[in-house]
Amino acid sequence: MSRRLPPLNALRVFEAAARHKSFVRAAEELHVSPAAVSQQIKLLEDDLGVVLFKRGKTLTLSESSSAVLQLVSDAFDQLERAMLKVRADRIAEPLVVSVPPAFAARWLIPRLDDFHDRHAAVELHILATRRLVDFSIEDVDLAIRFGTDDHPDLLYERLMPEKIVLVSAPSLAQSIKTAADLALCSLLEDDCEIKNGTFPDWETWLSTLGVGNTPLRIRRFNGDANLAIQAAVSGLGVALAWHSLVVDDLKAGRLAQVLDHTIPTSLGFYLVMPEKHAALDKVIAFRTWLLGQVVN
Repeated sequence: MSRRLPPLNALRVFEAAARHKSFVRAAEELHVSPAAVSQQIKLLEDDLGVVLFKRGKTLTLSESSSAVLQLVSDAFDQLERAMLKVRADRIAEPLVVSVPPAFAARWLIPRLDDFHDRHAAVELHILATRRLVDFSIEDVDLAIRFGTDDHPDLLYERLMPEKIVLVSAPSLAQSIKTAADLALCSLLEDDCEIKNGTFPDWETWLSTLGVGNTPLRIRRFNGDANLAIQAAVSGLGVALAWHSLVVDDLKAGRLAQVLDHTIPTSLGFYLVMPEKHAALDKVIAFRTWLLGQVVN
């Protein structure tokens, strides 16, 4: 059954004007001009075929509008409660974030207490995976991905640019004075990053520094960048690592940068999501918090 309703915007204006008994104060509440309020009232009066206000030095309600004001106010109160429930339900649903495992372990998780303190109503689920989730078929709200800005059909923004740094336990770093000293150390290598083409291997990189034709002691790890970094923290050797993954270890003194040498790249970590997810309150909360963490 179709409903015969007057224009809802005009009803909203009427309710505000009747409640304040003033077109000016109604205009202030609704962030429009008094003329716009007057126009909407005239539109509603024409639609209903009745006079709603008695104009004069003061604005008073007509008998017709007095009879329906409470009903209209109640209806808008119920509508507001319904919309608040919808928003609350949207926040109450878990927020699912897909994150590379190493980034989750070494950067994101150490900061999550702050997010939970600020947004206790958001139930956060971390999906730690290297694969690219398919937003069209998977229940994932947003993702943090590593690489370039090539994210077709998705909203994206770069969280931080990336560079490669040499790191080791502080005691080992102090003993390394030149690139040639690296040939005497155990060198930790993440095979997965090398196979992806994002990392140089030790032989190739050291050759650019003039260290070549020297037997190297390389310890290889495969599957996750976190393994080589943790080996470096444990004093097992020198690792090439993404700066964002070791920044907390460097600040805490668990790792030290070796030779103060960095390798710039065009890569970075990106926040990506379908456009339809961007307006979700829980997504807005997480994005705002995440960007604040990057700045800090």
